[in-house]
Amino acid sequence: MSAGARSRVVWGAVRRRITVRNVRLASGLVLLAYVTSHFLNHALGNLSLAAMEAGLDWVAWFWGLPGLGTLLYGALAIHAGLALWSIYARPRHSWTTLEVLQLGIGLSLPFLLAGHVVTARLGYELYGDGKTYSQLLHLYFVAAPSTGLRQGASLLLAWTHAAIGLFFWLRLKPGFPAIAPVLLCAAVLVPLLALLGIVQGGREVVALAADEGWRAANGIPSGPLPDEAAARIEVLERWQDAIAYGFLAALAGAFAARGLRHVAQRRRGLVRVTYADGRAVEVPRGTSVLEASRIGRIPHASVCGGRGRCSTCRVRVFGAGATELPPPSPAEAGVLERIEAGPQVRLACQLRPGRDVQVAPLIAPWAGPLEARRIVSAFGEERFVVAMFVDMRGSTRFAETHLPFDTVFLINRFLDAVSRAVLAAGGVPNQFLGDGLLALFGLATDPRSAAREALAAAAGVGREIATLNGLMAADAGGPIRFGIGVHCGTAILGEIGGRASGRPVFTAIGDPVNVAARLQSATKRLGVEAAISEAVYRTAGYRPDAELRELQLDGREGTIAVRAVARAVDAPGASDQAEIRRVDESA
Repeated sequence: MSAGARSRVVWGAVRRRITVRNVRLASGLVLLAYVTSHFLNHALGNLSLAAMEAGLDWVAWFWGLPGLGTLLYGALAIHAGLALWSIYARPRHSWTTLEVLQLGIGLSLPFLLAGHVVTARLGYELYGDGKTYSQLLHLYFVAAPSTGLRQGASLLLAWTHAAIGLFFWLRLKPGFPAIAPVLLCAAVLVPLLALLGIVQGGREVVALAADEGWRAANGIPSGPLPDEAAARIEVLERWQDAIAYGFLAALAGAFAARGLRHVAQRRRGLVRVTYADGRAVEVPRGTSVLEASRIGRIPHASVCGGRGRCSTCRVRVFGAGATELPPPSPAEAGVLERIEAGPQVRLACQLRPGRDVQVAPLIAPWAGPLEARRIVSAFGEERFVVAMFVDMRGSTRFAETHLPFDTVFLINRFLDAVSRAVLAAGGVPNQFLGDGLLALFGLATDPRSAAREALAAAAGVGREIATLNGLMAADAGGPIRFGIGVHCGTAILGEIGGRASGRPVFTAIGDPVNVAARLQSATKRLGVEAAISEAVYRTAGYRPDAELRELQLDGREGTIAVRAVARAVDAPGASDQAEIRRVDESA
């Protein structure tokens, strides 16, 4: 590939990443970093006023580095502008309660913080008049306590706004459940320590303010302000009014533009969105399918709130309108490519049909973040998966000679051990079938990773059961034996059981599952612990030493190439780096 072609590819990838959502996120993270640095500085007041002043020197030095001031002010302008854009562009039906709360708090901050920003930042930029903690705390606790209360409330609102935005960003990340408790602690402790630090610093200032010498040393006048200082304050107050009134005018303009857009949409005509169950909604042309669902009060999954991130709102488009859809945006195309969507699958939050369409949502309307991370369909979706069946041997014979409680206890310990191995490798324990388990790999990963996870899980099952045998072999009348069958391919993912039962079960149906079950049964006659199809090894990129056999399976035409693994722990796993390098280098 030529240098010009490579640069075009790189620029195309970068351009696809420059979306409104990503720009809003980046600007918000810059502002969060600024707010967090000041909150941590405030928390130093729990030590002393001197510690707060020393910390302020470091914070001022950092944000005074070349380019960081421009970055900060640019992020502030962009974030405020995108808030106004949201008011203009997003219909009221697409807002959730939490989003309305976040936006309402965000829109109030320019009015609440204008005075502080002008005094602390603009005063420094215009006159080099940097405010110290002694001066600010004297204002908040001695000269004008009402200003201090307003400032404290403003800080809490700003932090709440940021915390909600951070939650919206992280809740779909795979590792979010693990770090959520830590983030929650930080979200509570940081502002709490900051406010306590301000209070402690304020108490110290109140005690020191009785000393006229201390006030003079810290630039706190005891009498009327000098004419020059009063003139500066008058200029800063005009700036404060200009910021507040300017933002108010921009806010009114955004609402006016929103009304004009709605009128223009109505004039462009209506389109009819018909759903698979026969319900239909007429909406102005330019309305997204997700907005149409909300206008028509039709339940429709959308974990990310219509931002085009989670794919839970996706629909299959059919009928005459399916061939005349507007092309997906780069952001939507990236999500569709990630989930390996078919040609007629689109994101309802991004699809704005220009003519009547018929759609069928592919995700259950009650789907949550877990379903979004696994990217599974409630109404049937083709997807590459690796299926693993694990079955316990001899449980029936054990039940004949032991109490029911003992039997259930042993089976549960076995299934717990298998589940731990599956989860540790990255798979999902999908169904418990008596004393056996069906596990799926590849619900949110590529085929190669899925195959390697399954092989690592097979080895992990061997280790877990060996540990379990060390604890329970004597009570179980001997070591617990088991069989594992693993196969891969395209399966149908969906919920089985019917909604009338109230207990539909998500699972996979198709050749990979059927073959994995038969391979597990075949381990009995092969006298091995695991029978893994050659297709799994090829997909993983492994070249194992296990014997390759051609097996004829019941109910299946032809034979299948299988590796018979005497001990499951010998199945190559994701930790076998030497084997991975050897295969990768030869490929």
